[in-house]
Amino acid sequence: MDPGNHTRVKEIIFLGITQSRELSWVLFVFLVSVYVATLLGNLLIMVAVTWESRLHTPMYFLLRNLSILDICFSSITAPKVLMDLLSERKTISFNGCVTQMFFFHLLGGADVFSLSVMALDRYVAISRPLHYVTIMSRGRCTALIAASWLGGFVHSIVQIALLLPLPFCGPNVLDTFYCDVPQVLKLACTDTFALEILMISNNGLVSWFIFFFLLISYTVILMMLRSHTGEGRRKAVSTCTSHITVVTLHFVPCIYVYARPFTALPADKPIHVTFTVISPLLNPLIYTLRNQEMKSAIWKLKKQLSPSEKI
Repeated sequence: MDPGNHTRVKEIIFLGITQSRELSWVLFVFLVSVYVATLLGNLLIMVAVTWESRLHTPMYFLLRNLSILDICFSSITAPKVLMDLLSERKTISFNGCVTQMFFFHLLGGADVFSLSVMALDRYVAISRPLHYVTIMSRGRCTALIAASWLGGFVHSIVQIALLLPLPFCGPNVLDTFYCDVPQVLKLACTDTFALEILMISNNGLVSWFIFFFLLISYTVILMMLRSHTGEGRRKAVSTCTSHITVVTLHFVPCIYVYARPFTALPADKPIHVTFTVISPLLNPLIYTLRNQEMKSAIWKLKKQLSPSEKI
């Protein structure tokens, strides 16, 4: 079809997570609790890493960046989801939809690359302990973080550049609660088969490759730790298992969403809720509960700020 013969839709209508008003209230209470906990948990990590001098190491510098990403990533979808759960009509402008997709993929891509940088950090810490601080200097960590954000930006620009030229003349109804490439692509009033294959390759196969690479990397690291002994080995194993857990929880939903044909399945909405709203909360929970240094720093911060301690 010739895009010039069609008027682009002005707004997108969401069907939302559920049509039930009773369930909407239950989900609202649950998801607002998750979102607030996500903000507070990640802010707590950021404050603790900044305030506690013992956490001024490359690993925690990278973890603070991950917390920033988690706050931003969850804020792309969660506020809109919460408002729509209380609304009869759930809409977003077409330009707002494109903007949401841009930031969703920018931050999602930066998150993926940041997890890869954190794996590199653990490899250097285990394989080159005497040169770790020199290799993973503050300047190099900053450059790696900047590269992660740049990688997310490039990834997002590619998605939007492929999507925008398509004619969107209707329909304009999405059976979901946020804008993403697989759903919006289906609204184009033209054949999108070739573009769908290209996007599956760009998103899904790359996610598979990075996930597989990270699992191999952490397997190598854990094998290297077999020659270590004592408390250092225990802490390193605990840190690596936390990283593996976060990587798995991030990539499995990501692969489900992007590494298959863009057709709706019954499990889509629960997976999407986990991917967009719940997953950013799991990172601070996992890193805080399994990390003694982080728990000690948070406890010291709490005592420092507690009024009873100052009297």
